Amino acid sequence: MSQRQFFYAKIHRATVTQTNPDYDGSITIDDQLLTAASIKPFERVQVVNVDTGARLETYTLEGDSGVIELNGAAAHRAKVGDTIIIIAYTLTPANNRPVPTIVHVTDTNEIETIRRHTL
Repeated sequence: MSQRQFFYAKIHRATVTQTNPDYDGSITIDDQLLTAASIKPFERVQVVNVDTGARLETYTLEGDSGVIELNGAAAHRAKVGDTIIIIAYTLTPANNRPVPTIVHVTDTNEIETIRRHTL
């Protein structure tokens, strides 16, 4: 059976609160945002920097309220205050497209809206 990779979750326009190039790697994300988007700790995500256009892949860690922290090499791809989009993908049968969850956040990384995206 053929499979395709689809986007299933996005945390939209989060603000980077910290960077730590000396950490092993990852992105630390407010655990409430992870839960709202159905993204799990240690899950692979793509991070898009809205301010610079930089893109990277890393894995997630749970963080405290409001925290969006790029760690390790990823810390060199953004600075505190940058706006980013965090996207998670899933591999599913080609005829079984998921309905993505989009979590819009405020500039202080609080949940503004949660929406299921349908075509």
